[in-house]
Amino acid sequence: MCGICGIINLQPDHQVAQPHLQRMCDAIIHRGPDDQGQHISGQAGLGMRRLSIIDVSGGQQPIYNEDGSLVIVFNGEIYNHLQLRQALESRGHQFRTHADTETVLHAYEEYGEECPNHLNGMFAFAIWDMRRQRLFMARDRLGKKPLYYYLDDDRLIFASEIKSILTAPDVPREIDAVALDYFLTFEYVPAPLSIFRNIRKLPQAHWLSYADGRLQIQRYWRLHYRASHRNEADLAQELVALLRDAVKIRLMSEVPLGAFLSGGLDSSSVVAMMAQTSTTGVKTFSIGFDNATYNELPYARLIAQQFGTEHHEEIITPDALALTEKIIHQLDEPFGDFSVFPTYMVSEMARKYVTVVLSGDGGDELLGGYETYIAEGMARKYQRLPAWLRRGLIEPMVSLLPPTEKKKGFINKSRRFVEGCRLPAHLQHVRWMIFLQQAEKQLLYTPEYRAQLAGHDPYAFIKEAFLACNSAAPLDQQEYVDIVTYLCDDILVKVDRMSMAVSLEARAPFLDHRFVEFCATLPPHLRLRGKRTKHLLKEAMQGILPPQILDRHKEGFSIPIKSWMKQELKPLLMEHLSDAALRDTGVFAPDYVRKLIDEHMKGAENHSHRLWALLMFQMWHKQYLKR
Repeated sequence: MCGICGIINLQPDHQVAQPHLQRMCDAIIHRGPDDQGQHISGQAGLGMRRLSIIDVSGGQQPIYNEDGSLVIVFNGEIYNHLQLRQALESRGHQFRTHADTETVLHAYEEYGEECPNHLNGMFAFAIWDMRRQRLFMARDRLGKKPLYYYLDDDRLIFASEIKSILTAPDVPREIDAVALDYFLTFEYVPAPLSIFRNIRKLPQAHWLSYADGRLQIQRYWRLHYRASHRNEADLAQELVALLRDAVKIRLMSEVPLGAFLSGGLDSSSVVAMMAQTSTTGVKTFSIGFDNATYNELPYARLIAQQFGTEHHEEIITPDALALTEKIIHQLDEPFGDFSVFPTYMVSEMARKYVTVVLSGDGGDELLGGYETYIAEGMARKYQRLPAWLRRGLIEPMVSLLPPTEKKKGFINKSRRFVEGCRLPAHLQHVRWMIFLQQAEKQLLYTPEYRAQLAGHDPYAFIKEAFLACNSAAPLDQQEYVDIVTYLCDDILVKVDRMSMAVSLEARAPFLDHRFVEFCATLPPHLRLRGKRTKHLLKEAMQGILPPQILDRHKEGFSIPIKSWMKQELKPLLMEHLSDAALRDTGVFAPDYVRKLIDEHMKGAENHSHRLWALLMFQMWHKQYLKR
């Protein structure tokens, strides 16, 4: 696991400056504290920071091919690299190391642009072809590893994180108004955008080629749905076999390894598979809260006890949020997902004991695990009720119910359900993943900022994702949309940045592309049966996991932010969302923000998502644009 960066100047006689490349490497030292390497040849410079996990003693980068005409910097892990290496050696390729990085380089030499299709793993890599004066970069199928780039008339600059690109002289720091609007709507910035107008993300499952000033980007993999007609028992058996193998190959490591354990179905399933396949025992790590409705530690302890893990846990308090500025620096962009904090805390705790962890990320998107999928089914029935009943009775009654301090609960869920039902039905389940609606944004933005967004469709990328799905089944469409948007640009961003902030590698067995493709063959009723989420996974894990885990409802990895905002975090909120601070930024109308704060503090409304997003943007703006 590493951080990579580089510069390709358009003019061959424009030499890359080594101090510049060094600054780029220094900016991502947290991604690889063990080693660094650089390659500079005329117009091209590649750099990397290394977290040593495979071939610790001999896998230093950059790595070259036999004649030195190709050079690679690589971030990630390739789990099939030994099998791929054998195939490449049989074709005459000669290896100098045991590192998976070298396997990627020879795979490119052999297969060219088809190289990423031969890789099973998580990756972002850059190869400079000295003969062709060509840069080739690629990102893994699901987008587990990040890759950003900046392009102008003179150069292409790339890196694992934006902060590395920003060390380059003259890279403009201008806000992309559309990206900001997406962030406030969904709490993340979707690819290929970034919050900076001229910096872009290479999307998941894409490669990029740059030669002679010409940029080409192309998708190399897409998830396709096709329902299997096999019986449920056979599919359940295959599911366990695939998950077990996905876990087994992710135990490949020369350094200590453990697992995040929330006590939910997905992380518990991963730990169960680890216990079956590991020969060295399992270490598990959990985070909890004093607030009982947010605390899942009893379930994590149950799994740890059943499988005899070496278990570690900590309680998060509001004091932990003093890390806010540090976390914003690690993210580079405004990010509204509350769970970034427990993710950082559990990563920091795990790093005291291990260098690699396995997580349960991806299970919800693949196996119908989100309550938004249930809400969409309920909404179809709700919309059949007479309008006078919905709008004249139910919605007014629900709106009169004040939000509670519980994590969810009937009142909070009812309010959220009604709020989502007011949004366009073609958005399907995404209606309950929207945190700021158009009418609210009209009041929130200053007139000048509203003018920048004239004609912008705040749901454009979601609509494009729905259209890209090859299935007509609603659940297939909803899961596909989540896989190519929310999973890639929220969940995996959060896990990558927070784990790498403490130099910890996180691996996600559910996101093995073989398992992902298998789940796309499952008929929708085997993923979501009525209101029973992850039906087939629960059936497959019968007898392996206890009933308390199989039968419990999904809680989600969150924090009691709505309560903390009224107490411990109130000074932070009032400082960065003051009238003076808002006027200085020039994006938000102070009067409307003050209204949101007042309603939240009085308990009349729960504006925690909106206020947190505004706070994150204001703090990011101060840190990145007012340095």
